Amino acid sequence: MTQFLHGVEVIEIDDGTRPIQTVKSAVIGLIGTAPNSAAAIAASLTLGSAVLNDGLVFTASQAGKAGNAISVELVDPAATSKTLSVSVDGNKIRISLETGADSALSSTAEEVRSAVQASPAASALVSASFLGDGSGEVAPAARTYLMGGENESFPLNIPVAVAGSRKRAKGLGEGGTLPAAVDDIFDQTGALVIVVRVDKGATDAQTQANIIEGMQGWLDSQTETGYMPRILVAPEFSQVDAVAAEMEAKATRLRAITYVDCERTASYTDAMKRARRFGERVEVMWPWVRVFDTEQAQEVDRPSSARQAGLRARIDAEKGFWWSKSNHPIYGIVGTSQPVDWSLGDPNTTANMLNENKVSTIIREGGFRHWGNRTCSVDPKWQFEQTRRTADIINDSVQRSHMWAVDRNITQSYVDDVVGGVNAYLRELKSLGAILGGECWADPDLNSPETIKKGIVYFDFDFCPPYPAEHVVFRSRLNDNYLEEVFS
Repeated sequence: MTQFLHGVEVIEIDDGTRPIQTVKSAVIGLIGTAPNSAAAIAASLTLGSAVLNDGLVFTASQAGKAGNAISVELVDPAATSKTLSVSVDGNKIRISLETGADSALSSTAEEVRSAVQASPAASALVSASFLGDGSGEVAPAARTYLMGGENESFPLNIPVAVAGSRKRAKGLGEGGTLPAAVDDIFDQTGALVIVVRVDKGATDAQTQANIIEGMQGWLDSQTETGYMPRILVAPEFSQVDAVAAEMEAKATRLRAITYVDCERTASYTDAMKRARRFGERVEVMWPWVRVFDTEQAQEVDRPSSARQAGLRARIDAEKGFWWSKSNHPIYGIVGTSQPVDWSLGDPNTTANMLNENKVSTIIREGGFRHWGNRTCSVDPKWQFEQTRRTADIINDSVQRSHMWAVDRNITQSYVDDVVGGVNAYLRELKSLGAILGGECWADPDLNSPETIKKGIVYFDFDFCPPYPAEHVVFRSRLNDNYLEEVFS
């Protein structure tokens, strides 16, 4: 204590463990086109009326919500022989009306419009027009703000969060790939979707280039929306190798999983060959699905990746990110674009061969079901999608919850607090069934005095996720000994 005090002092001790919050796992990153997306709306203000010919309409020069901050004031100078003038202060437009020798107002709507248009500062903010023939004398009006300005619903290359609302998604309009893809997702669950709209190019190649460039929006999503996408899809584009390769690259940076489609006409052997192109963050889907299009009043083929993403989000919400999505129903489809033969105990079916070669498919048994657990990884450690996702979610949760630990003094209590917090989190995950067990510790061999003097501290933790019962074996025996019970 360096300060004298005759009394009572409270000193707050800011140590102890911190709870770790699991990051949101069921966030879908969706990219595509929507050329008829709702445009921005310009704010406007109407003063006076057409009946009296003194009506004026002020419309923001730039469409969007920013126009709602513009105000217009019509002022009576309350003096004789004043000329009509327009002044601007920031977003405030002040129009001082003309008066005669008797102080009576004499500015007409047409004259006010002309004065606003002649002012560079005012015309940069608004355009003006009159109602009727513009001959009526304008009356004073208190400062009034323009209203009704709306930003573009889905600006190009900017991530927009759509939280399970078909009404919000209506801003995409009709046409392009995004409206149908959003419907595919919402048929499964009301997921949180990060939508990135790109411009439709003059050629397919240009559109694909726009898709690849627009994927930067997924990386920007944390800053723009507060959410990081964990499930990446690009329906109607992911069958293109260049697009799928970039999706895989973005998935690696985001600790995400991406679902890619094959060509609609690809055979199941084509799908198996395609799976060899990718790694542990890619799950290949085959075939496309058939859905009923209400606008065309007929069945159409659709890529399945968006519905698979919606299914993944539904399983995350209902059961947890550590559950497999295989053997769960897919809603809203009437069939598959190509037949998929399957039998529960037969290894020589199309479905089984696809799964064996790291391709997920759809079977029909009590409805249509997703069938397949595997990513395209050549490392058996990461062959199951749920294993990769479980590791990603835990690693990200631990990382994001330790901002508080950066730049703290490295002391024994500091080390104990970090270790204790992570162990508490791992125990919570174990109680939920997300992991079978786990532990965190600080290795003294790594945390040498030389390392600590550099400001570096190491914490190790391990865990074991549950694995899916992909192959269930019943061993059957015929036992004649039970015949003795007939006469016992």
